[in-house]
Amino acid sequence: MQRLVKGLVAGWLLVLVLAQAAVLVLVWWIFIRTPHGQVLDASVLRASDMGRDRVDGLVTVVLDAVSLASLVVATAVVAFIAVVRRRIRLALVATVLVAGANLTCQVLKDYLIDRPDLGIPGTNIGAPNSMPSGHVTVAASIAVAAVLVLPPRLRGLAAILGAVYVSLTGIATLSAGWHRPSDALAALLIVGIWAAAAGYLLILGQRHEPVREPSNPHHRTVAGLALVGGAFLVVAVLAIGLADRGGLTPPVDLHPGQLAGAYVGGVSGVAGATCLALALVLSTLHRVVPDLERPGLVETLVENLRPGTPPTGVVASAADGVANTPGREN
Repeated sequence: MQRLVKGLVAGWLLVLVLAQAAVLVLVWWIFIRTPHGQVLDASVLRASDMGRDRVDGLVTVVLDAVSLASLVVATAVVAFIAVVRRRIRLALVATVLVAGANLTCQVLKDYLIDRPDLGIPGTNIGAPNSMPSGHVTVAASIAVAAVLVLPPRLRGLAAILGAVYVSLTGIATLSAGWHRPSDALAALLIVGIWAAAAGYLLILGQRHEPVREPSNPHHRTVAGLALVGGAFLVVAVLAIGLADRGGLTPPVDLHPGQLAGAYVGGVSGVAGATCLALALVLSTLHRVVPDLERPGLVETLVENLRPGTPPTGVVASAADGVANTPGREN
């Protein structure tokens, strides 16, 4: 039975890899190669000028936290957590996930993706090409890797905090005028592809590890993230629909109300896509990284910190004492 379930999960992860790759190509085509897509993207970028002074301090703090140094330190911490849990393969896969996602982002942005000038005023604000967002890739890859390596009891909370952190990073890049919404969406898809591929590798390697029946699937957290993400996407569609009156009105000709609608749509789209991305990762994690037969140091510490739970060592000693009591059968 477990072999069948593992096969189904592995097949689902492969489907996710292919589906997210297809969506990534679609996002590239719509928002870079088509006039209407460029207009929608540039409208949000132009709207970011409105009220930027009010949020400049918060935006700076969020964006300054994302750097090459922070990426290296965070990756090392993620790998260390996995090693302490005696999950060497998990440490390697999580590290490859982070490195692969960020390398893919830079190769696509610097060498493969080119944003053509379609002759629409205001669509080439800022850099000629900014897809995908490096900041969002860093934040999302670290968030997903952290959810992968943490003990089961902490995964739900980590997914929620990760969704908030990645959403803030993506919105900050919009507010700073550094990126378009499609840049953040492309970054999330890249991380999603690598996360699904990492999960597939971990499933294949489970036959070499003594694992228990998966527990703590975090159904409520997954459902909550999916519902919140879906709600944000509905808001995004409605806001962009109200701002987009059809045709190819250049962003420079949009009135403040349309720009505000476009910005709300862009921000909501980034937040919604982030929540759905973390929900997808968390939904299969209890199968991708199941509990070991013998818990590691981190699991033991988390278990011992639970209110009303006696320390693991005390329980083990008590059990041994009962088993060795004269006259009692073992």
